[in-house]
This record gives sequence, structure tokens and C-alpha cells, in this order.
Amino acid sequence: MGTITVRPPRAEDDRPLVDVYVKARRSYYEGHVPEAELAEWERSARAAGHAFDKPGRVWLCAELDHVFAGFALVTPDGSLLQLQVDPACWGRGVGHALHDAAMDALRDLGVTTARLDVFAENHRARRFYTDHGWREEGRDGDHVRMALRLDV
Repeated sequence: MGTITVRPPRAEDDRPLVDVYVKARRSYYEGHVPEAELAEWERSARAAGHAFDKPGRVWLCAELDHVFAGFALVTPDGSLLQLQVDPACWGRGVGHALHDAAMDALRDLGVTTARLDVFAENHRARRFYTDHGWREEGRDGDHVRMALRLDV
């Protein structure tokens, strides 16, 4: 299983975060989005990096045995914008640890209902969220809207 640590981001997390983001996102969009579109998105994501200092956003980073393994991003309006885990670390508890920390961060912000959108064809993620108590609220194009009550 290994030792999982969830912590705030550090400046040096930008590159590993983008690497995880690209690997994870490719894992569920490949076969559903044209390769040219994925390649363009990847170039753009790598060029942009991530800004950890945007106000109102809470970033959480996870390490597995001291190696960057994933991240989560939540906002004060209750949105779980990102929860991404390096596919090489799937099944080792990183996603669960990030999810728990992200929901705690939302509770600390006074949020009573969390919301997210997940790619409809990402069945693995949809099962993950359902197993954590999320419920489907509807669809928006090729994404499923989900919600989780935090005050129960």
C-alpha cells in the first residue's frame, strides 16, 4: 500500500502536478476524444502549468512513499474541480486520501453540499464517487453532474 501524505502544494509541485494531470486525463479520454485534440490539450496544459496562488482555491497534493502521486482542487462554492491520481498509483489509496482531505477542506469552508462534473465515459471515476456517497444530479453534454451532502 505505501505511506500516503496529503499536503498543501509547493512551488516545485508544478511539473509533477501537470504530469499527473496529463496521464490521468489521457487515461479516461483516450478512445473518446480524437488524438489530435488530446495532443493539443496536452501541449497547452504543459505550457500553462498551474497557478497555486489563485485566490479562493484550495489545492491539495498527495505523495505515495514521498513521490508525487496526485492532487485535488476545491473552491469555496463547493466545487471539486479536480481529483487526479497518477494511473500508476491507482488502487493504493491515494484517491481516497485526497477525497477525504478535499471534503474536509470544503467543510472547513462552510460548504454543506459538494458538486462535481465527471466525464460520463469515465466509469472508474463515477464508481469511485458513487462509492463515496455522491449522487448523480443530471447530465451536461458528455459530463455527469454529481453532488455530495457534507452536513450529514
